[in-house]
Amino acid sequence: MSATALTDTATLTGRALRHWRRQPTPVLVTLLFPILLVLMFGYLLGGAMVVPGGGDYREFLLPGMFAMTMLFGVETTYTAVATDAARGVTDRLRSLPVARGAVIAGRATADGLHAVVALAVMLACGLAVGWRPHAGVGPALAAVGLLLLLRLAMIVVGIHLALLLRAPESVVALQILVWPVGFASSAFVAPQTMPGWLGAVAAYNPLSATVAACRELFGNPGWGGDGFTARHAVALAVAWPLAVIAVAGPLAVRRWQRLDR
Repeated sequence: MSATALTDTATLTGRALRHWRRQPTPVLVTLLFPILLVLMFGYLLGGAMVVPGGGDYREFLLPGMFAMTMLFGVETTYTAVATDAARGVTDRLRSLPVARGAVIAGRATADGLHAVVALAVMLACGLAVGWRPHAGVGPALAAVGLLLLLRLAMIVVGIHLALLLRAPESVVALQILVWPVGFASSAFVAPQTMPGWLGAVAAYNPLSATVAACRELFGNPGWGGDGFTARHAVALAVAWPLAVIAVAGPLAVRRWQRLDR
């Protein structure tokens, strides 16, 4: 990337961060909502949950909530990009001598920084409710890297969908899709506790790969499966997000270039 592109990307990243500073409420909501889910599932519903093979349910839950927090990022990205597109900001930026891809890269960088803060808040929440990583610093950092890779994939998906639909109010439809993806996974319960067909869907859900890999790397209780997805969780946690980025990334760039058509 050229020096001009880097400068443009930094400028547009700063623009997004300044918007959050002036309007912090949406950011605070996205930070606090996962904490509410932790408290609800960990304390209100957690007493009825049984971890396959034994273990503390909150230690089973927290890696799932870390991944869910990364999944929720698709809504944040979508809303910001769709709002710019609907208000004509995106068209004005395209008319300026801005490096190609800098607008998308700036948004991705800003949302990546948001992801780091959100994950740090969730890690602190986990420690406060009794969750601990048990496998050492190296594996724990690898788990954090997998979570941020998942968030990057969600950012790319959010950018593409926002440029495609260009309607901030349609984020409700996106939320309707996000929640089934999150709950039809191993984030909250083990797939083998579900009906057979739904358990198979949950086991092969890309989110489940990241959740299972994080439980393994953090040394937390897992769902105890012995199938392909359970035995290759870390590899799938890398492969799934990279596949999503490989598909959605070029589509987002192509859509950006054809916004006036």
